[in-house]
Amino acid sequence: MATSPRTNLLRRTLEDDDVALGVLENAYSPTLVEFYGELGLDFVWIDLEHAGPSPFDGDRLEDLTRAANVTGTELLIRLPEPDPGMVRKTLDAGVRSLFVSRIESADEVRRALEASQFEYDGDPGKRGFASPRASRWGTTDDYAGTEDEEIVVGVTIENPTAVENIDEILDVPGLGFVFAGPLDLAVSLGHPGEPTHDEVEERVEAVREAALEAGVPLGGLGFGMDDVNEKADSGYQILNLGSTTGALGAAVRSWLNEYEGP
Repeated sequence: MATSPRTNLLRRTLEDDDVALGVLENAYSPTLVEFYGELGLDFVWIDLEHAGPSPFDGDRLEDLTRAANVTGTELLIRLPEPDPGMVRKTLDAGVRSLFVSRIESADEVRRALEASQFEYDGDPGKRGFASPRASRWGTTDDYAGTEDEEIVVGVTIENPTAVENIDEILDVPGLGFVFAGPLDLAVSLGHPGEPTHDEVEERVEAVREAALEAGVPLGGLGFGMDDVNEKADSGYQILNLGSTTGALGAAVRSWLNEYEGP
């Protein structure tokens, strides 16, 4: 008996013009992914660019996606580069939402999107057809059609060239969202560790304005809840609230600071 496909709740949130809140799970723990879902987060960000398992490690990705599925949150995977094979492998493991780093041009974005779809922009896509976890091992009704409807693929805008090409990037058919990356923009502009530098903020604002004008959802980092609320009011739809290690570090430091000793 065939099964129904799983609905991508992050995609539904973006289509409804709502805001999705999430956390960077940088301990790469399925248990914590499940816990964040129980807490009510819309997504859990897994960054495979800077640490964690290989993007080609299907077993690890399957374990993380299962943990997300249990509580209905969405796993949001960041890939280190626009490698079509990497995109296909990640999606086959059951990931529905991902974004790609290190892009500079619309052509690179288009290649990543083509790799995510069975049909793309009116033509055959470049997603491989098999019976992986994404298809529930071949038991899902209309796997190709429903998969294309549920996948959301975005890109990180994190270097000056991508900012210069932002209008062309936003015109790529099927682009799910752009994620403004101030930390990497700061590095690429010669100001590492200074995400609030004037040059960085100028580029981030250019991305924000272009995304809103093009009607493409915008994602970004929240630097404290005041900043999160301001960004939500200014048009951001995907906002990261913090990280596992950041939250644990703040909690443990507060306990130590309040300890009065014997």
